[in-house]
Amino acid sequence: MAESSGKVLQVELVAADRLVWSGQATMVIARTTEGDVGILPNHAPLLSSIIEGVVDVQTVDGETWIAAVDAGFLSVADNRVSILSERAEMSHEIDLEHARAELERCKQAGENDDEAQEKVRRAEARVRAAERAS
Repeated sequence: MAESSGKVLQVELVAADRLVWSGQATMVIARTTEGDVGILPNHAPLLSSIIEGVVDVQTVDGETWIAAVDAGFLSVADNRVSILSERAEMSHEIDLEHARAELERCKQAGENDDEAQEKVRRAEARVRAAERAS
């Protein structure tokens, strides 16, 4: 395939407990601590922290896979992209109504500590991932 000519990325999205998605892609978009980053084939090596958000993978077959991820790391080298996160969930695995209800519960808790804000960001990411996939 086109892999030898550097036109595809080998992508692995890994949660602490499982391999969430693996395959070939033409583009990956993820949210780092510095902002959104787009990865295309032949991207320069990169190691970055990611934050709670959505990862968007454009496959070589023209499909779009969307996942909600927690904070973690993004590594890019030699057309290999590894996204490592404590939790990651593909959008088709998320029940949108349940995710919206969880987001409301997190917001209504009204807590302002770091842990409460992290829960809100995680819930927002799940809702965004499910909405983008529908």
